[in-house]
Amino acid sequence: MLISNMEILPQYKIVKHLGLVQGSTVRAKHVGKDILAGLKNILGGELVAYTELLGEARDEAKARMIAQAESMGANAILNVRFSTSSVTQGAAELFAYGTAVVLEGDVGSNV
Repeated sequence: MLISNMEILPQYKIVKHLGLVQGSTVRAKHVGKDILAGLKNILGGELVAYTELLGEARDEAKARMIAQAESMGANAILNVRFSTSSVTQGAAELFAYGTAVVLEGDVGSNV
């Protein structure tokens, strides 16, 4: 499955447009990590636990989007975007979406 944030890929011809695909996950903060992050917030620096949490959420949302595209017969997802939103205090949704297409020829792998 080729994944791109571009609307078109000059080296490929789109032979079929399959429509919107999406994947999402809602993740909650771990209380212990939240306390450590609070201390780090006072001292400054990267909140590594949150960076890891968002990375895992991004991977899960992307995997769900890819699964949906594969079930539709796509070999590529174009114009991919990620979005986050707060669901409740301490929990956030990460949402991935794009356009599932069939590209002409062998697209290889770009996941």
